Amino acid sequence: MNQQSDESYDLLGVGIGPFNLSLAALADQVPGLRALFCDSRPEFRWHPGMLVDGARMQVPFLADLVSLVDPTNPWSFLNYLRAQDRLFPFYFAERFQLPRREYDHYCRWAADRLPSCRFGTEVTTARWNGEAFTVTLRTGGAERQVLARNLVLGVGTAPIRPPAFEALEGHPAVFHSGEYLERARNLAGARDITVVGSGQSGAEVFLDLLRGRAGDGTRLRWLTRTRALAPMEYSKLGLEHFTPDYTRYFHALPEAVRDRLVAEQWQLHKAASAETLAEIHDLLYEQTIGRPISAVEAEITPGTEVTAALPGPCGGLELRCLHRDSGRRRVLRTDAVVLATGYRARRPALLEPLAELIDWDPQGRFRVDLDHRVATVPELAGGLYVQNAELHTHGVGTPDLGLGAHRAAVILNALTGRTVHRLPARTAWTSFAPAALPAQSAAVPEEWNRAPSASR
Repeated sequence: MNQQSDESYDLLGVGIGPFNLSLAALADQVPGLRALFCDSRPEFRWHPGMLVDGARMQVPFLADLVSLVDPTNPWSFLNYLRAQDRLFPFYFAERFQLPRREYDHYCRWAADRLPSCRFGTEVTTARWNGEAFTVTLRTGGAERQVLARNLVLGVGTAPIRPPAFEALEGHPAVFHSGEYLERARNLAGARDITVVGSGQSGAEVFLDLLRGRAGDGTRLRWLTRTRALAPMEYSKLGLEHFTPDYTRYFHALPEAVRDRLVAEQWQLHKAASAETLAEIHDLLYEQTIGRPISAVEAEITPGTEVTAALPGPCGGLELRCLHRDSGRRRVLRTDAVVLATGYRARRPALLEPLAELIDWDPQGRFRVDLDHRVATVPELAGGLYVQNAELHTHGVGTPDLGLGAHRAAVILNALTGRTVHRLPARTAWTSFAPAALPAQSAAVPEEWNRAPSASR
């Protein structure tokens, strides 16, 4: 039954992942702001399939829900440690990067206590009634409607399953790395396992399999399309691509340039950490003590694309592969495949009633302004904001946890129409765009157009 309600909110968040949880934590400290955050799941979980033993975050602990905007906020990671009586153990551990399991536990601690968070509550539809969004919520079998002046979509991303694996849809021995821990039992009888994908998830799955299957005769294989297993860029100046300064620079670029840059900058946001790659190398090194490298049942082959994946004629799976540099093709037979092939933004079904009111770009993506507000027709006066669906407009920092609190603060400032949080004017040493030439010097000197001399 659909019940009308006089519940009205200034802000309704759809989905409770780390980014909307950050917004909930910052909004909790704004007097008079009526906020509600809903998630259909029964509880908060952050990539539960990848909480493997030893896996660590790729960002420092200050990239928590609030600290890079408001370190005095009670929902900070340090306050979580205080509540857990773990401040001194953390102090002596001298860890800048947290175990993934601890970050997940910290977020669950906040999500369980924030009064605006409602789990087990699905947002099924959102409509614009001329003055506000009418939002239908389903809890159990009951539905009710609430009003909201602003919606913030934080529905997360969907796993990418390459088209080459279409024929193996639903196969129990082929699954995405996001399900790795839940589906690992399907690998128990496999004697040949292939990991596909060069990012951090692929590296962590391959490392976990190396540790768990060492010496039992299982052949492990790691295939990547990238031509090298280059580590993620982690130099101090390189990390300035994950600052608000770079976001502003990127947003001002033409759309075609932005799309090209995202593809070229894979090493900034899609590569594996140098530490994980080093652990893989160290483990392989130890396994070859006293025996030749060829004796280890492990294969790492970059520059290789799986062009088709089929059920094997005699059981198992058949992967048809292309080595992109040499052009050589080969057929690999394996028992199981873990697809560490990444994620992409998704358009939630709840937006269908609003689809004609949204100003989509030519590729069917959101147009998103610097405040993370989606462009809509003028008749839709309410604010529709997105979190982690704007890689194409805001650049490689979009999925990065280090910018989560800043983005949440930008959204809060925008939807309240005031400076709830003071944000820094500059955050990077790097000037990503050259300063414009003074008007009197705008002409290019003649010598710049001359061919360089042979002596140079």
